[in-house]
Amino acid sequence: MIIRTSAVILAFSLWVGAAFAQGGKLNDSQIAHIAYTASVIDIAAAKQALNQSSNKEVRAFAENMVRDHQTVNELALGLVKKLNVTPEDNDTSRGLSKAGASKLNELGNLKGAEFDKAYVSNEVAYHKAVDDALESTLIPSATNDELRGLLQTGLKIFQGHEQHAEHLMASLR
Repeated sequence: MIIRTSAVILAFSLWVGAAFAQGGKLNDSQIAHIAYTASVIDIAAAKQALNQSSNKEVRAFAENMVRDHQTVNELALGLVKKLNVTPEDNDTSRGLSKAGASKLNELGNLKGAEFDKAYVSNEVAYHKAVDDALESTLIPSATNDELRGLLQTGLKIFQGHEQHAEHLMASLR
């Protein structure tokens, strides 16, 4: 499980890094799509946890993930509409979607405590990767101040998610 989790972190970092290197800089449309896609993936994982887990703490965490990521995505959609920006699908967002679907499939084969541990472990790794990408690439690459501000707000929320997931993981051992 640790190897797979590390692979998720590495893959996310490589996709964002590759996108950054290829174009020299991601544009705001690409950044918006990457951030939105990352939240959609986490919403899907949280909904899967709500369907599969009977652990009260895991379910509460998953409910928070759905609520917070949907809120951030609603804010993002409102902002791109206001700015008249069309989020641009790109290699990074496509790669994230593919990896997210693979992880959902993998988690779907697990039950009980095994599922709970794998889901929460993935949440720790996923939030670390997203937080790192936001800090190192997406926020610095955003040219629009409002988009940058939204990404910074998202980063604070997602750092809280990472901490929450770490505490939850410790309680599941």
